[in-house]
Amino acid sequence: MGFATDAIHAGVRPDPTTGAIMTPIYQTSTYAYEGLGKSRGYDYARTINPTRSALEENLATLEGGRAAYAFASGMAAISAVMTLLKTGDHAVVSDNVYGGTYRLFTSVLQDYGLQFSFVDTSRLETIEAALRPRTRMVYVETPTNPIMSLTDIEAVAALCRSRGLVSVVDNTFLTPFLQRPLALGADVVVHSTTKYLNGHSDSVGGAAILARDEHAERIKFVQNSAGAILSPFDSWLVLRGIKTLPLRMKAHDDNGRKTAAFLAAHPRVATVLYPGLPGHPQHALAQRQQRGFGGMISFTLKDEAAAPRFFERLRLCALAESLGGIETLVCQPSSMTHASVPAADRARLGITAGLVRISVGCEDVDDIIGDLDQALRAS
Repeated sequence: MGFATDAIHAGVRPDPTTGAIMTPIYQTSTYAYEGLGKSRGYDYARTINPTRSALEENLATLEGGRAAYAFASGMAAISAVMTLLKTGDHAVVSDNVYGGTYRLFTSVLQDYGLQFSFVDTSRLETIEAALRPRTRMVYVETPTNPIMSLTDIEAVAALCRSRGLVSVVDNTFLTPFLQRPLALGADVVVHSTTKYLNGHSDSVGGAAILARDEHAERIKFVQNSAGAILSPFDSWLVLRGIKTLPLRMKAHDDNGRKTAAFLAAHPRVATVLYPGLPGHPQHALAQRQQRGFGGMISFTLKDEAAAPRFFERLRLCALAESLGGIETLVCQPSSMTHASVPAADRARLGITAGLVRISVGCEDVDDIIGDLDQALRAS
């Protein structure tokens, strides 16, 4: 089936009781047995829930995985994936990961004996140089948040296969509509379903999609054992959101391209970080491994001191954390999404007070551009 058909139908079947087209919200904590040892395949809602199962089947289909598991947040999904490692194991990680991921790895998991090296994964040689005898995983974001650097997924996956390592890709920014890491050889995909998959800024969740059965069995066990499951209602919201994912991503992509072009020509803007611009150093890689460029843009102001005035002047675009909603969201990563990253590392990566990240929404693009323009000129 085509992507749009799968987005609408995968995992979704008419309700056997009523014939309802949309999967119901099975808001129950437990299930009645027919007799001792005779369940209907459902025993306890932490372990299995029909609404969550429908979403998980849908996600596995869209990403092309063997199985998918939905969690209470993106960070919960990442935490579960990191249980593929054991005390003393080492992982190579993109140096510009989301601040929450950095915080989990450095301030939580390192206390339990895991080791991490944060490197520029856009260069395969830096990954190879960071490998150690106890390296077991390479974890990448592509594009990175918020510097919009790309990693060659196919090359990293091939390197991992040759060394017996697990390759993990955070695909939140692009979704399987624009990028399919498992088809490029990756072992694991993680998502914050809070973002584009749900798409309406009304649910928090996460997911892990696995290409290998042994990884799927482990994550299923951890999901049930740790219990950080996605609720039935949130599962229903994400399943509903995915039905319009192809339509929304086309709009995000179209508006993103036009907004990036506008910013690139603006006199108050110093640089624009967007792989869809021909001047982006990895534009050719983006064309090769992505079906589009998406709606995430970062740019730097020529006058860093003007940042507070720019943010204060926004009217249509909301100053807010998160991304991927149908509305346009703008943030200052240095003080918001990446505040947990040490100042020296932020400076090295270019996450300055003058860096602005935009999640371009699905409004009329002239209105988005008009709001950004008036805020820039007022600053």
